[in-house]
Amino acid sequence: MTIGVLKPDDPLPAVRRLAEELKVNANTVQHAYRRLEQEGAAYVKRGLGTFVSARAKDAGKVRHAATARQIAARMLREGFRHGLLASDLIAALEDIAPGRTPPKKD
Repeated sequence: MTIGVLKPDDPLPAVRRLAEELKVNANTVQHAYRRLEQEGAAYVKRGLGTFVSARAKDAGKVRHAATARQIAARMLREGFRHGLLASDLIAALEDIAPGRTPPKKD
């Protein structure tokens, strides 16, 4: 198997060939390709195969943002349950954010 970086419009390996190389069921690879297509990271040309989408990088950013929103929603629910406001949680995040210099206490 060759390891490298795929560029937009590069073809993904054929399902059966990749399944054989990875020693997994072809249905597993097909499911993964379908998932890539749903997320916008790949597209299918009927009869030709599956290709890397030009939006592949954006798809990762969208998925990352969705995960951040889910975590934020859980944090808000938990904070509200304890009587905190969104502004309280934001201030706490700003205080503990990695790479940020904490404000000086007088």
